[in-house]
Amino acid sequence: MESSSDEERKMNGHHQQDEDEDETNQIPSKRKKGGFITMPFIIANESFEKVASYGLTPNMILYLMKDYKMSLANGQNLLFLWSAATNFFPIFGAFLADSYLGRFLTIGFASIISFLGIFLVWLTTIIPHIKPPPCNPMANNCKSPTSGQYTFLVLGYLLMAIGAGGVRPCSQAFGADQVDQRENPKNRRTLEIFFSWYYACGCLSVIISLTVIVYIQDHLGWRIGFGIPVILMFLSAVFFFAASPFYVKNKVKKSLFTSLTQAAVAAIRNRKMSMPPQGSSVQYYYKKDSTITAPSDRLRCLNKACIIQNPNQDIGTDGLAKNPWKLCTVEEVEELKSLIRVLPIWSTGVLMSLHTNQSSFGLLQAKTMDRHLGSKFEVPAASFATFMIIVIVLWIPIYDRVLIPLASKIRGKPAHLGVKLRMGIGLFCSFMSMFVAGLVENIRRNRAISLGYANNPDGVLQMSAFWLVTQHIFSGLAEVFNGIGQTEFFYSEMPKSMSSIATCLFGVGMAVASLIASVILNLVDDITKKGGKDSWVSSNINKGHIDYYYWVLATVSFLNIVYYIFCSWAYGPIDERKHKVVDEEELAMLRNTSVHEKGNLKENFGLPKSNELVA
Repeated sequence: MESSSDEERKMNGHHQQDEDEDETNQIPSKRKKGGFITMPFIIANESFEKVASYGLTPNMILYLMKDYKMSLANGQNLLFLWSAATNFFPIFGAFLADSYLGRFLTIGFASIISFLGIFLVWLTTIIPHIKPPPCNPMANNCKSPTSGQYTFLVLGYLLMAIGAGGVRPCSQAFGADQVDQRENPKNRRTLEIFFSWYYACGCLSVIISLTVIVYIQDHLGWRIGFGIPVILMFLSAVFFFAASPFYVKNKVKKSLFTSLTQAAVAAIRNRKMSMPPQGSSVQYYYKKDSTITAPSDRLRCLNKACIIQNPNQDIGTDGLAKNPWKLCTVEEVEELKSLIRVLPIWSTGVLMSLHTNQSSFGLLQAKTMDRHLGSKFEVPAASFATFMIIVIVLWIPIYDRVLIPLASKIRGKPAHLGVKLRMGIGLFCSFMSMFVAGLVENIRRNRAISLGYANNPDGVLQMSAFWLVTQHIFSGLAEVFNGIGQTEFFYSEMPKSMSSIATCLFGVGMAVASLIASVILNLVDDITKKGGKDSWVSSNINKGHIDYYYWVLATVSFLNIVYYIFCSWAYGPIDERKHKVVDEEELAMLRNTSVHEKGNLKENFGLPKSNELVA
């Protein structure tokens, strides 16, 4: 989570003179510490953490089903909860770093915690008593994990989620602290270089996870396949702490989350206050030298949080509010309003993200299909998710450097797709992803049954697994259009001081999407297996109906498109005054914001390279 130091000091009520003194006092320390010498350590920490944690994700459903004797539904539910926790904890990690520990300690402690979590999961592969004993499925004597065995596994997942919650929201911002020298005229170029390397290493980490680590797990087993992430996470922590004497470690400041909470609490506490009639003389509490001296008329009930009722009781001798939980500034109230206004459109992105939580089903499909490239090489089943990453990485430069310039040349004037339109296209692509996935599975299942594989979920069909590529392409396009569009929309529509909130809303949406996906999966499983029937999400996918399950999600996605159209209409046009040009370092930070901060194999694919956010 990142916001400028000046803004955060203003939020704390400091005067401009104090800010200038703080800025001046920080310059010498930044000259002595930080710089590019720290970059390899910070980037290595983040990259190793990604490879380690994402390297466990793709094949995990197979491990749970084979070694822990879980059903497909139960195993997928556990992964849904892990994904939700991984996306929720960065909020707390950012709050903890900004308000108490600072980024260095937060990343350091989180790296150790993440290592412990991965280590516990690895122990389940080498200590027999930590997981159920081997069994003969034909004899039907398989034992489910005991409560102790299940708790040990879940503890490993929980520690990994906590660790990711500390590393991911702070790593990029901590790296920017090392090279951000405002007095240097080349500061912007320096930050651009850092963000470019950070972005490239993030992409490489995900690709390595989906290919190399997955291949090792498929061919060398779980012990080595899970052991390598343990080593990488250990190196991640070691590399980070090794450069401790060289880091710039900024002091903690008041968190924006606290300010938003204070504004909400103040509005609730003052709810019984009578609203003054419009046009009447009212004293509002605002920051010194603020350009906003009165709140807007939207959501007027929140304006009660910034009305000064009694100057002697509400304002101290230093000019600050005596109780910030009862009186907030106009800016803080407007920030809360802007957050509330974008929530309906944010909720459409939550439902869109349901399609990205279904990787386990695609993995089981690929396992039963022909995955050969040539006569010898066989693509790991979990590596097919790489096609979505490839689409994301390729589409951004193609859109920004080829399609938009070509369209502008044809039109004879600058061309662009509005941010609302792009979000809508992304929702349509998510619908197509689930619809096509259902068609492919319907064909695969019918072919498997016709060949006599109804009771053999491991039977491999003479049907190319590359049929699955189309749904991954649509999924990647959905993330590119809607995921990036959401982040741009939040960033352009919310105040500049809320850029940290704007860039983490998508990750929060992914966490909520994981929980909703778990609810839908449980409902489908419970309803369809009534009367002794095979569940649509049966562990034997040839007996189940994953195709129907995909079409249920496609129906939800279609209804979400209708819901989005209504929310977009209700929000109204995006004001031209909000088409703002941002600093290069801010845009670079936004460009690297997590579009895939989820336990689903994707992260750090951001905005098209442009100097203007066009709505």
